Amino acid sequence: MQENQEKTYRELHRPSSEFASRSDYLDHELQIMKPRRWALNLPGRDFRFEWEDLVPALAGTIGIIAMYSAVGMAWAEGLSARWEHIELGKAFAIEVARVEMLIPALLFCILASGFLNPRANLAGNHGPMIPLIGAIALAGAHPLALAILLGIFGLLLSYFKGGSKLVNLTSEGVAGGLLVFLGFTGAMSQIGSIQAWSKGIEMGHVGLIVLAATIVLYAVLAKVGKRWLAIPACAFTGLIIALALGAGFDLTFETPTGLPNLNPVYWWGSTEQGWMLGLPTVSHFIASLPFAILAVAMWSPDFLGHRIFQELNYPKRTDRVLMDVDDTMTTCSIRQMVGTAVGGCNITSSWGTYMIPAAIAKRPIPGGAILLGSLCIIVAYLGFPMDAAVWPPVMRVALLVGVFLPLLEAGMQMIKDAKDSQSAGICVFAAAVTNPVLAWALTMLLDNNGLIGDKERPKTLSKLDRIVIPGGVLVICLLAMLTVGMLEPQYGIKAWL
Repeated sequence: MQENQEKTYRELHRPSSEFASRSDYLDHELQIMKPRRWALNLPGRDFRFEWEDLVPALAGTIGIIAMYSAVGMAWAEGLSARWEHIELGKAFAIEVARVEMLIPALLFCILASGFLNPRANLAGNHGPMIPLIGAIALAGAHPLALAILLGIFGLLLSYFKGGSKLVNLTSEGVAGGLLVFLGFTGAMSQIGSIQAWSKGIEMGHVGLIVLAATIVLYAVLAKVGKRWLAIPACAFTGLIIALALGAGFDLTFETPTGLPNLNPVYWWGSTEQGWMLGLPTVSHFIASLPFAILAVAMWSPDFLGHRIFQELNYPKRTDRVLMDVDDTMTTCSIRQMVGTAVGGCNITSSWGTYMIPAAIAKRPIPGGAILLGSLCIIVAYLGFPMDAAVWPPVMRVALLVGVFLPLLEAGMQMIKDAKDSQSAGICVFAAAVTNPVLAWALTMLLDNNGLIGDKERPKTLSKLDRIVIPGGVLVICLLAMLTVGMLEPQYGIKAWL
């Protein structure tokens, strides 16, 4: 064992033909990797490309197109409603999404997570914040002001190792309940969206057939141990079925090939072009402040879920390749500011539609990160694939099988005994009454003090870990949510401005 620790990855690597199964080979690859932190990692010397890397790369590309487009559309609608001089639509939202996919893909997928720090997960999209974007815009916030604040707060949390500390203070019961709630509510949302789309085009049977085929295919992939193929296989199946049943008349290819405008001055330079908002002012920063605090507070449970997915699917002795929560926060923070500065509007977080299928496929971060970044650049340049990726039978199915069903399954796997089920049940109940972030903060405080779950847990924790940190997180989350009107809209910031 000591000899193996001294040998390099290249020396320990063995061809797949020497293993009894492909799974054994992938396990061995994870166990021998020794990624360098903020130093150059090279293919062949520190990691290898495998064909399994294509699956999370494809899944992440499909997922991020959908997410970025949804964020852009939400900002466009919210700002158009807030300001009389602003009229932004779907074409604008897709153009902004293309900006987000080009420069950040090169700098943070390929360079940062691929070559410089393979333990930092890719910086993707903050899905739970999407429903709030309309309220953020109506409150008078500015995408660039929000990005600057979010980046600063994220860097501070990363510098003081706050993210990993919060992950370590979350028990399996609390984490399991959080994943179960996120998985179930997310799955129901995607199912409802598919049915609403099919009824909207007066072809309700198409939605039911697409969902039925998705369930069968997902079950077959799980049975044969190929769940990591779920996103591309099910999304492509949904596309073919919908087209075969005649639903393709609402699928239009409008986005032209070419590069979007990458000049920051065009996007933020005046109130006559780009976002038509100009550079942010003091009032924009004030309006953005509580939302930035809330977004960063929501990072820890998001990151926790992705790291847990690796732990559940990777073999033993693979701690060196698990995502580092604090390094991921660093890249997310910098990516947030850079991506928005060049004209984007994404609210970033750990990239779930990449990490979840990558963990299921037993692949480390770097190979798939480089492939995903390359795919994003190609798709953003071509343009028209984005129109297909945001079509409901593709986008909703991809999110359903690639994110929410795996989250649900992972949460159920973590609930192993009565103590875990109690913490998980209360977490689910609290999330249903309030929201997942506040539920996580509350149940973490109760669980760490033995009021729910394992009564012996407080004996292993200091006063700082039992009361000060969980209590502080709960207060910060509660104040931020009250300020932005998440709990009682009539008292939020929108009512004051």
